[in-house]
Amino acid sequence: MHFDLTETQQMLRDTCRGFAERELTPNARAWDEEHRFPKEAVKKLGELGLLGIAVPEEWGGAGADNVSYALAMEEISRGCASTGVIMSVNNSLYCDPVMKFGTDEQKERWLAPFATGEKLGCFGLTEPEAGSDAAAQKTVAVRDGDSYRITGSKNWITNGPQADAIVLFTMTDKSKGNKGITAFLVDLDAPGVTRAPADRKLGISASGSCSLFFEDVKVPASQMLGKEGDGFKVALGTLDGGRIGIAAQALGIARAAYEEALLYSKERKTFDRPIASHQAISFMLADMATELDAARLLVLRAAALKDQGVRHSAESAMAKLYASEMSHRVTHKAIQIHGGYGYSKEFDAERHYRDARITEIYEGTSEIQRIVIAASVLKG
Repeated sequence: MHFDLTETQQMLRDTCRGFAERELTPNARAWDEEHRFPKEAVKKLGELGLLGIAVPEEWGGAGADNVSYALAMEEISRGCASTGVIMSVNNSLYCDPVMKFGTDEQKERWLAPFATGEKLGCFGLTEPEAGSDAAAQKTVAVRDGDSYRITGSKNWITNGPQADAIVLFTMTDKSKGNKGITAFLVDLDAPGVTRAPADRKLGISASGSCSLFFEDVKVPASQMLGKEGDGFKVALGTLDGGRIGIAAQALGIARAAYEEALLYSKERKTFDRPIASHQAISFMLADMATELDAARLLVLRAAALKDQGVRHSAESAMAKLYASEMSHRVTHKAIQIHGGYGYSKEFDAERHYRDARITEIYEGTSEIQRIVIAASVLKG
């Protein structure tokens, strides 16, 4: 398997790189400090076709492949990790399941405006007592004629404060466990929906997330995504692809930290020479560069397999596991190379370190990734 990029893929990567350098990197620190949603930048992502990268053009997307998506995610996240996850959720967790499981009628309303960036989507699986164990969720949907009545809550919903709609997972039959989960497309301005104040987080502070509450929300049966009881299948299939996006986000964060550390190490002098010439520093840089390349290969492999239409659960889990833990190690070394300045908010090293931490948690913790990988290995 080789990864010689096509001319189209290179063009998209370069477009994203230029956009990140012009629009994201200069503003990322201020957005982080102010916990400010990058509204104008997200709008421009839509204008560039980056909020529906793999969505066919007929449904408002760019019609590109998943390798292109991974390349774009790395570049955007290198500029601003918060903007990267906003883009990832809309692409991977919202547009992708609607594209895969939605009817043509649903795609007209629930996909096209989101792929163009006119609207923003989110994904509602996690609950206060149901994170890794989806079957433990308590949000219920009860049939009421041609509609369902939904009651419950979701938390840590990225894009929640700003999103127009959500792919929402509910229990329609608790006695069936995972097979009793059903997904719905829900308008977040519908009566009975309440958004809690935005979460205050360690990192990705410009990316809004919040808890959502649903109190007897009436949702037409026509807004069911897939069939009743297929929700767990929808969730797993969505998360396989979503992990590619988060792996690429982790890669972008780590690359930003590495490049800044490399530049700093060539400029900062101790004992009358650049610290990059000291073996202790040069070995750290060597390890960082190696880990970045290894992670990128895993991410591109998973994206290529998704493009081929073959099962990629283990490969996506490997990419997400390695890239997220790699990002933690690389950003840690970047702070070390910066010394005291790495601990200061005058430099971006500390922000990259904080931003990297969440990539080991959301869209499946590192422990869940190991469970997925181990199951594949043991199955043979």
